[in-house]
Amino acid sequence: MAGSKKNGFETSLLQHIFQNADIANIGDAGGLQNSASAGNLYIALYTSAPSDSAQGTETTYTNYARVAVARSAGGWTVSGNNCSNAAAITFPACGVTGATVVAFSINTGATAGVDDAIYWADLTSSLVVNAGVTPQFAIGELDINED
Repeated sequence: MAGSKKNGFETSLLQHIFQNADIANIGDAGGLQNSASAGNLYIALYTSAPSDSAQGTETTYTNYARVAVARSAGGWTVSGNNCSNAAAITFPACGVTGATVVAFSINTGATAGVDDAIYWADLTSSLVVNAGVTPQFAIGELDINED
C-alpha cells in the first residue's frame, strides 16, 4: 500500500522548508516550529546529475560558488504544492575554465562537494558555461513540486 500527502500538508511542508513557516499540530500543540534564524538554502549546479541515492558531480568552473537564497517569502514563492524562486538566482560568471551543466540541487550548506541536497532536478536542456557566461535562473524558473 502506498500513501500520498494531502494538498494542504504539501503546501505547509514547502512553506516550512522554503519560507521558515510553522506547521501546526504535528507533535504537540506548537507543531513543527520555524527556526529562530531562518538562514539560507544554497543552489548548486552539476555536470553529472545527482539522484535520490547518489551525489552527482558538482561543477567546478572557474569562479563557481553555490548561491544563497533566503528561506523567506522574498526568496521563494509557494503556491499550492509548487515552490519557485521569487528572485533571479545568479551564479558567478565563468572565468577561464568552463563546464557543461546538466542539473541543479537545493542544499542546506554553502560548501561545494558536501552531499546535503534536499531537492534536485535535471535542467530542461544542458547549459554550456564558457568564459564570461553567467548562469542564472530567472524569477520562477527553478520549480519544486511536492506531490
